[in-house]
Amino acid sequence: MAELQELTQVIIKGNRAEAKRLTQAAIDAQVPARQVLDALVAGMDEVGRRFQRNEVFVPEMLIASRAMKEAMALLEPMLVKAGIKPEYIAVIGAVQGDLHDIGKNLVAMMWRGANFQVVDLGTNVPAEKFIAAVKEHRAQVVGLSSLLTTTMPAMQATVKAIKDAGLGSLKVVVGGAPITQDFAKEIGADGFSPDAAGAVDLVRKLLAA
Repeated sequence: MAELQELTQVIIKGNRAEAKRLTQAAIDAQVPARQVLDALVAGMDEVGRRFQRNEVFVPEMLIASRAMKEAMALLEPMLVKAGIKPEYIAVIGAVQGDLHDIGKNLVAMMWRGANFQVVDLGTNVPAEKFIAAVKEHRAQVVGLSSLLTTTMPAMQATVKAIKDAGLGSLKVVVGGAPITQDFAKEIGADGFSPDAAGAVDLVRKLLAA
């Protein structure tokens, strides 16, 4: 449908007013909620790809995310009515000792844009809190963020605690300015992403495997 293609484009552009108008028009026209959701997610996926190609930057991602959020607020009752649930449930937070949240917030934003339910624990999060949240929400993935080299040991300890907790097939992914693929492998994480956009594809691949 041309209207849904247009909805995807206005999400990419971050046009909140048009995103709300087109979403409401689709609802009024009784377009299936899944099709509307797919159009919204396609927009955020494209924003992620453009970010990875350095064609857009953090401000554009934030603007697109706000447009997505407002459209989703209109669509959510229809999704519930149709029995459509988030694709995955994810817990995210900055590890104990780390008070930085910009990178974490970007990942949470991109995950929500990909139709993940995100439980954001904030910053300075001890391992026990991650474990409790995973159990409470039955999450399939947990994301750990560290922006300081001094909190990398806390990330390592948190990964170990989560793994030792025996949480089944839960995947642990990590990221942050000082974090590398080698460090992620060394501490036993299931995945690493260098940026917020890549964190979406990472989780999809890990959980589809």
